[in-house]
Amino acid sequence: MKPYFTLFDFSQKVNYKTEILAGLTVAMTMIPESLSFAILAGFPPLVGLYAAFIMGLVTAIFGGRPGLVSGGAGATVIVLIALMKSHGLDYVFAAVALAGVIQILIGLFKLGKFIRLVPQPVMFGFVNGLAVIIFMSQLEQFKTIVNGESIWLSGSPLYIMIGLVALTIGIVLGFPKITKAVPASLVAIIVVFALVLGFGIETKTVADIASVSGGFPPFHIPNVPLNLETLQLILPYGLIMASVGLTEGLLTLNLVDEITGTKGNGNRECVAQGSANILNGFFFGMGGCPMIAQTLVNLSAGSRARLSGIVAALTILCIVLFGAPVIEKLPMAALVGVMIMVAIGTFEWISFRIINKMPKQDIFVGVLVAVITIMMHNLALAVLIGVIISALVFAWESAKRIRAKKYTDDKGVKHYEIYGPLFFASTTAFAEKFDVSNDPDEVIIDFKESKIADMSAIDAVNKITERYAKVGKTVHLRHLSEDCRQLLQNAQGIIEVNIMEDPTYKVVSN
Repeated sequence: MKPYFTLFDFSQKVNYKTEILAGLTVAMTMIPESLSFAILAGFPPLVGLYAAFIMGLVTAIFGGRPGLVSGGAGATVIVLIALMKSHGLDYVFAAVALAGVIQILIGLFKLGKFIRLVPQPVMFGFVNGLAVIIFMSQLEQFKTIVNGESIWLSGSPLYIMIGLVALTIGIVLGFPKITKAVPASLVAIIVVFALVLGFGIETKTVADIASVSGGFPPFHIPNVPLNLETLQLILPYGLIMASVGLTEGLLTLNLVDEITGTKGNGNRECVAQGSANILNGFFFGMGGCPMIAQTLVNLSAGSRARLSGIVAALTILCIVLFGAPVIEKLPMAALVGVMIMVAIGTFEWISFRIINKMPKQDIFVGVLVAVITIMMHNLALAVLIGVIISALVFAWESAKRIRAKKYTDDKGVKHYEIYGPLFFASTTAFAEKFDVSNDPDEVIIDFKESKIADMSAIDAVNKITERYAKVGKTVHLRHLSEDCRQLLQNAQGIIEVNIMEDPTYKVVSN
């Protein structure tokens, strides 16, 4: 009997040493990124670590495939910055939980494939805007609080900060040329950390931002009003967060499939992500999704089982419980340097190389999404506008494809052979093709190379038949596909059309 639900494949050979070491490496690379993204969004740093633990553990156990690593990812966190600034942390937790519910529904109804409807120009704009936001936000770490006012660093503190950031970036860039066995970002953080401690350098640390000392993630019901107004506020953020998380997740899952030569389960991954985000909403986590960088680190370390993800998550929890005094001494310069390199790596530089090959409307959509993301920090609005504009551009371009070939046969019957889709945007152009007053008494409209797509198209066909009927002329429709005929049948009582039986295709007459 086929097993429909399994957590682990016990027939799989597991190299426990490799899995444990891979998990420890992933944890070390995930901690600074989760802390940095939490600070970037204005959350308490501990919220980022809780998200890394919850997302990592739940998806490692229940996710769509072994080897995939999830955590508090920047792509999903950026969505919530505007909500955090306007309404606070409890509304963020409510939006994260709602995103989780949406992701579970998408997985249960097997709708993950519809995430692909987000156009590539929108993704380019979103990613580039995200990269600019990450970079610009790092500049805030070059400020300090004096008498309750935020001012730029100056003198020695500024030079020390710049020097340590430059050293971090240099190590991240140069260390992979020596070896790729250990993540360069982890090496950079350790080196800068040791340098600051060893020489007693006075510089900004994580403790200056907030404490990361804590216990097990506490249960907390978001303190928000349970009414329609709250739902209307958090729903756009929840929808976009769910979409962004699943998009990154499914893309990462496909990448792991290609690397390992195995097949994952996308819908199961959707349910696991959703479950983890619901837990985040009620256990002080900022939510997240699969992380491409950490997944690649995991795979390159040799992991092929679920154990490494579990080890990584439990390691992060242990650090929160017992290792906070060490983490709080981490110099912010090291995290800033790592995040600057994350921003550089996130930016789609290829978009500059192909910009002269892209349609003008795609360039406009990509730039618009990026600008809205950067200026308003509102990724939900940016993606929504980008998708709407892309859909309208597609409709406009498709509408221009409608055309008609006209001729009169030897029996005096006028033929209109329609080419292109007939839908709401092309109905006006369709109606202009006909010369009702000068046409003969019998007219055939041939849809062999066309398609009636919606009720606007049905109405356009109806109006043409009415125009011919008013002058005593008859219209026949030919070569309608089965789904087109179904639309016509569903429209009975609203319109009347004559369907001519075709001798070749045997179109059924009404």
